[in-house]
Amino acid sequence: MAIELAPITLPASASPSDFDPNFGREVKGVNPGEFTPEQFKEIETALYTHGILLFRDVSLTPEQQYALTKAFDPESESYGHGNNKTQSTKKSVLHPDLKTIPRVPQVQLIGNGMVYNHEGLETAALKHPSHTTFHKTRVSAEDEALGFTRFYRWHIDAALYDYNPPRATTLYGIIVPGGDRQTIRYSDDDDLSGETLSVPLGTTAFVSGKKMFEILPPELKSLAVRTSVRYAPHPYVWMAPARAKSDGLGIVNDGLELPLNELPEWEESKIKTLPILWKNPVTGELHFQVHPCGAQELIVKPLPSGASRLGALYPDGEHIKDLGKVRELLHLMQRPGIAPGLVYPHDWKERDLVVFHNRGLLHSVVGAFKPDQVRAFHQCNLAASDLPAGPTEQDIIAWA
Repeated sequence: MAIELAPITLPASASPSDFDPNFGREVKGVNPGEFTPEQFKEIETALYTHGILLFRDVSLTPEQQYALTKAFDPESESYGHGNNKTQSTKKSVLHPDLKTIPRVPQVQLIGNGMVYNHEGLETAALKHPSHTTFHKTRVSAEDEALGFTRFYRWHIDAALYDYNPPRATTLYGIIVPGGDRQTIRYSDDDDLSGETLSVPLGTTAFVSGKKMFEILPPELKSLAVRTSVRYAPHPYVWMAPARAKSDGLGIVNDGLELPLNELPEWEESKIKTLPILWKNPVTGELHFQVHPCGAQELIVKPLPSGASRLGALYPDGEHIKDLGKVRELLHLMQRPGIAPGLVYPHDWKERDLVVFHNRGLLHSVVGAFKPDQVRAFHQCNLAASDLPAGPTEQDIIAWA
């Protein structure tokens, strides 16, 4: 029997005219912990077509979650950052956020508060990532008490050094605390838009990389289709002393990054240089997939022969090493794609399983919990056996 796909419920803030009608589906009629090869093929096609899949009221062991995640890439082996998660250093910004399930090291326990006797972990002190520890500025304590908050960090799940970006991520909600909604503030000192977004407590926010590319003006589409990003070695260690913009989309350029000679030992061959646009394996569409916090350089190809140079940026190509310029250009291109009307903030219920196309969406942790609010999720993504496919020569001709 074929699985059933129903549109997910979009928030009232979603812009019907702008939101991709293919975005997101609730999956019914299949147990994601026990699927046949034929059912998985339908799930796989649905993921690449719709970007995010929601399974409600699921019972899922860590072994089953790992098996489901691995089915998207059977040759994958380790967690997306390696099974030691953060290259064995406590300096990484990821270090406090992840606790490994001992018998299935590809599955991580994330959340907030104290969790006891959980899947082989006697105790786990979990801390929900908060903008208060990562942004240059923060919402005041008074405003935070009134429910104001921010996006933490817009990203893709990827080590961006040595390991290839995972194809899919699975998130399973085990303990989901209730609470009042919060209001995201996008701006303060670095963005005067004044935009806000009402979201459920502890939401995970998603945006479409496809839409992020589609809404760009022609000159920025041309730049995106011709450009690759070179990421810093050990980017999560490199960025740790720096601080993020108030919208969670990249780093403030204050020169606080860890010098390369102070990073853990690294190899030039393991540094990742990836195209800005990643090609969907089912639809063939292009998705804007950049983790702006880890980006260090941009490499721009020249315009193809015969392309109009009118208004074109870097028509002869460029290797942009000025970190401030790199961040300025990426923010210019990515910021429209996180506008309130384009954000899907998932309203978590216990036993929700969300599977998302990690090579087609960006996402962000949101909000803040009190210390006594216990939240427990299982997260799994696997370092891919291949690199994302970038634009073809035909794509470059079409968009440049």
